[in-house]
Amino acid sequence: MQKLKVELGDRSYPIYIGQGLLDKGLLVPYIKGSQLLIVTNETIEPLYLERLKATIPSHFKVGTVVLPDGERYKDLNQINTIFDSLLDGQHNRTTTLVALGGGVIGDMTGFAAACYQRGVNFIQIPTTLLSQVDSSVGGKTGVNHPKGKNMIGAFHQPQCVIIDTDVLGTLPEKELSAGMAEVIKYGLIYDEAFLCFLEDHIDGLMGLQPELLEQAIYRSCAIKAEVVAQDEKEAGIRAWLNLGHTFGHAIETSEGYGAWLHGEAVGAGTMMAADLSCRLGWISGKDVQRIKSILEAANLPVYPPETISSDQFIELMSVDKKVIDGNIRLVLLEKIGMATVTSDFDAALLKETLKAGKSLGQCC
Repeated sequence: MQKLKVELGDRSYPIYIGQGLLDKGLLVPYIKGSQLLIVTNETIEPLYLERLKATIPSHFKVGTVVLPDGERYKDLNQINTIFDSLLDGQHNRTTTLVALGGGVIGDMTGFAAACYQRGVNFIQIPTTLLSQVDSSVGGKTGVNHPKGKNMIGAFHQPQCVIIDTDVLGTLPEKELSAGMAEVIKYGLIYDEAFLCFLEDHIDGLMGLQPELLEQAIYRSCAIKAEVVAQDEKEAGIRAWLNLGHTFGHAIETSEGYGAWLHGEAVGAGTMMAADLSCRLGWISGKDVQRIKSILEAANLPVYPPETISSDQFIELMSVDKKVIDGNIRLVLLEKIGMATVTSDFDAALLKETLKAGKSLGQCC
């Protein structure tokens, strides 16, 4: 087992990474009161719920909420389902919520914890690669709105994050690829040496080799923890973590939540960000092809759907948390291993990227 720490003063918390952690009862010291509510979904419940409950001592009062599985259910209706269970069980402000699932469950459980009685404790136990390397760390919580993804939410840090790499053995291949989009992102924005590691070992990673997965998850979480410690509320460098996300969120909103997995949309969005970075003269055509190659090796889409016009893209991208005073701000690449957030780009070049379709990356 490896351990990291997200350094946030008196709100600091550990991240545990290793095999078989679900059965070790690591969450018990982080349960603050005598009550807890485990929130999971219909897919994860039969796989892991009873195993987790078996590690919790009998003196705790344990409730469960099982939500439907999928991004399209990440909304305020499901948050009310969690609130109903908390209120029916007479949970007080010392209760602890436990998120057992992927990014959707983690985001919703964290948001419910941020809101219930103005804030209660919660624990993250992510079960997908994407949630293990990204959404479970850093305290971003929330739900989608039909007009924009993740536009309703709060920053609310967990008590701890417990990452059992063994659970990835039940992960569908598409979900594994979706998670790799976020892993690849860390190399592109922050650590070219890590990108080289991913390029050298992509086949083993996609083949779920435990040692490689643990290394990739550890480094991804270490980068995320370092960035969050510097910029918890996304006033600066933390925005780098959204490489490809403004384009990707537009794809998800346009196509309907769940039609594209979040990581799939981020994959195509990353390629779009690379294409625009190249048009701006910041990275080379060779760099863009390198990015395309690693995304394709992870079985990720590298082109957006043809159903979205450039005008639709602009409209959807204008409903984004990085927009300030009406100006679209994008995360782009100054070079491999270094990102920037900017609204200082030629709108005509953005239009060219949005219109490129399957010609993305061929402009340089």
